Amino acid sequence: MVLLLQRVARAAVVIDGHIIAKIGRGLLVFAGFGRDDTADNLPRAAARLVAYRVFADAAGKMNHDVRQAGGEILIVPQFTLLADTAHGLRPSFTPAAPPAAGERLFAALVDEVGRLWPATLCGRFGAEMQVELVNAGPATFILHC
Repeated sequence: MVLLLQRVARAAVVIDGHIIAKIGRGLLVFAGFGRDDTADNLPRAAARLVAYRVFADAAGKMNHDVRQAGGEILIVPQFTLLADTAHGLRPSFTPAAPPAAGERLFAALVDEVGRLWPATLCGRFGAEMQVELVNAGPATFILHC
């Protein structure tokens, strides 16, 4: 499982010209699942995501997590994070979880994160989405879970 976290001033997911989810200050999380990923890893991944300290404290150091910052979380499925780009000029998606497994894992991750931090929204698995964001910092982190 790969989680790409971006600290944002705001973010939104648009499908067919309609905003289906939007947040203010918080974390935009792109989530990709591999063939070997299981639901067993989700509680730890969700806890790590919610507790990851990327927001500034009073001294300007990254010591606060999204909860302490009063932020929101927007999770977007992105199987392309698991692309094999080692060879050639076209990515291979063989390492990514099959669609049905990826969808189950995505839904379970959203549920788990939402249990830990109710200010959690999500994109739609399998949809053609446009993701709008203002990266704050910029600050982007890759978590391998």
